Amino acid sequence: MKATQKDFAGLAARAAATAKVFFFCGPDESGAADAALRIISLLPDPGERIDFAGADLRKDPVRLSDEARSTSLFGGARHIWVRASGDEAHDAVSNLLEGEVEPCPVLILATGATDKSRTAKLLAARADALVAMFHPPDLGAITAAVRTEAGVAGLRLSSELAERIARGAGLDTRIARSEIAKLALYCDAAPESPRTVTATELDAVAAQTADDDFTPIVDAVLSGRRGLLAAELNRMRATQINPVGLLLALERRTAQLAALAARMSPGENLARFLDSEANARRIFWRDKAVLAEQLRNWRGHRLERLAQRLMALHQTMLSNSADGELFLAQELVTITRMACSTSTR
Repeated sequence: MKATQKDFAGLAARAAATAKVFFFCGPDESGAADAALRIISLLPDPGERIDFAGADLRKDPVRLSDEARSTSLFGGARHIWVRASGDEAHDAVSNLLEGEVEPCPVLILATGATDKSRTAKLLAARADALVAMFHPPDLGAITAAVRTEAGVAGLRLSSELAERIARGAGLDTRIARSEIAKLALYCDAAPESPRTVTATELDAVAAQTADDDFTPIVDAVLSGRRGLLAAELNRMRATQINPVGLLLALERRTAQLAALAARMSPGENLARFLDSEANARRIFWRDKAVLAEQLRNWRGHRLERLAQRLMALHQTMLSNSADGELFLAQELVTITRMACSTSTR
């Protein structure tokens, strides 16, 4: 079966009850991750989680099928979580589908892929599988989601404060949920005893967002500003900026560029296009200049390759967490050089 971003919520319960393989794709990594967690929450007994990288399954396509049909060490339930780039897991999924024994649930996050990819086509027509594609949401959609999530936590948020949380989280719902949890704890709020949040209370909990640290590095790298990169890398080390958080910020900006490039018509004036996006509140007006600069550097195949490099880096850092900062710094230098190949800086 196949789900769109809009109808996933309505199909989730049925998919969790009938499907065994879930393929979440598209450029919105946080949306895909949210969808996978939603499926897991609907499983009668998710059990133990087994993690795989797509690169591992590409090297050993039989491994997924073997693992999905084996039993837990203690005989309990299990589910498999795969983080892949593009069609890395295609052959492994094909082998999985050929088996006669029912596998445990397998959830594949392939944000470098689309619902037209080989793996998606392999699964879309099957009743025991789900393919869902997620596009980066705009500021208005995440603001609404923040208010909804806050209401569940017992917080009453104005539109202005909800938008501030959404923007501070870089439109990443996972970070926004973390901010709401901190705010609910600070305000001593609960569904049965709701609290109205003030700007002062939000300032106390989120006086400085993570993106305040990440944005200068992201902009220096994607804009090809070689003269600023050394200082930013030194700042990253000196202030102990979280490497995974910085990588997520790079992935979010890349997804935002991909969404903007997809909405922009061929030959359309870039400045006028970004003005219209700001007026529609899909981007922040202060970001127009830097987004214009980065859209000139990253379009078409270059932007696709950038997304693939970041996905590969994500997998490398997950499997080599001790050296994550080193891997990230090396890749930041490479991406800056790539941006410079079309930049005049």
